[in-house]
Amino acid sequence: MFERVLSILVKEFRQVIRDPRMKTTIFLAPLIQVLVFGYAATTDVKNIPTAVYDLDNTPQSRDVVRDFLWSKYFTAKYYITNDRQQEELLDASAVKVVLRLNKGFAQDLAANRAAQLQFVVDGTDSRTAAVILSYANGIIERYSLKFMNDGRRILLKRTDIAPAVDLRARAWFNENLESRNFYIPGVIALIVTLMSLLLTAMAVVREKEIGTIEQLIVSPLRPVELIAGKLIPFGIIALIDVVLVTAAGVLWFNIPIRGNLLLLFGSTVIYLLVSLGTGLFISTLSSTQQEAMLSTFLFYFPAVLLSGFIFPIANMPKVVQFVTYLNPLRYFIVILRGIFLKGVGFWILWPQMLALLIMGIAIITVSSLKFRRMLG
Repeated sequence: MFERVLSILVKEFRQVIRDPRMKTTIFLAPLIQVLVFGYAATTDVKNIPTAVYDLDNTPQSRDVVRDFLWSKYFTAKYYITNDRQQEELLDASAVKVVLRLNKGFAQDLAANRAAQLQFVVDGTDSRTAAVILSYANGIIERYSLKFMNDGRRILLKRTDIAPAVDLRARAWFNENLESRNFYIPGVIALIVTLMSLLLTAMAVVREKEIGTIEQLIVSPLRPVELIAGKLIPFGIIALIDVVLVTAAGVLWFNIPIRGNLLLLFGSTVIYLLVSLGTGLFISTLSSTQQEAMLSTFLFYFPAVLLSGFIFPIANMPKVVQFVTYLNPLRYFIVILRGIFLKGVGFWILWPQMLALLIMGIAIITVSSLKFRRMLG
């Protein structure tokens, strides 16, 4: 039995190595994807193009403008002098925000009245607009606190800061709050899923198209040996891709990996039971490689959307949240983020690993039975 399975393994690996396009797809494409995702998959907003509309033109208004521009978030692209310029820049998307300070800003501050400024944001992208507004609120709150403390010093003729609440925030696991650290582990899951699904589905269907499936049927190979010979090579290739993509994330993007590498690869092997089994199931339903590819993406895209990679599951409707429990990618992303960012171990992640193991055994069993009927 071992020799027959080994012969299929050797055949599959030779076929991969012999085809230059296949080698590029398997080994180079994942690295390109992680580099592209690493730079593109981020919600950090920096260097926001800003138009400054300062009608007050006093030291106080210039202090506010300076606080905005000295932060790493806002960059002054234009200094405007009328409302028409403001509308034209926003309509043309030349700027994302307009910082407007009307006349009397400094007088209101001096008279202890509420001084108002206007912060006009392009709300086309609601998520980016919300992030920009949070940045602006933080800058204004710091300026207001500094102004109040300066006024108290003058009033009390003291040099120490007036009593105040000192809030010091501390973020665990992702100390610098970089969204790249959050997304890259999920990118690894997406790449492993796509590669294992496509390779498995296409390999079996290719045998149908070129007519070699009949030769396999009449060979001494038993169905279980043929299934193992088809799935194991692509599982090994997927593990190699995990090594390549993880190395790229850690070495190139400085993504922390605080957990156990053996747990990472062990959980990946369990997840591969699901993805390889799904690819085998798709192959039994497809007659051509084009059909197999379309079926793969029909499964892949909903799985990504319901995995929590892009959109938080807690924000989804309750019915959709229950559906996500059937999505294996959801559990694998939780495992990867836990290992990379939190450094948690098996005793924390075992529920997700158990769910994947149950799904993997179920899909492998169903796919194998259907594959046997196809051979028979």
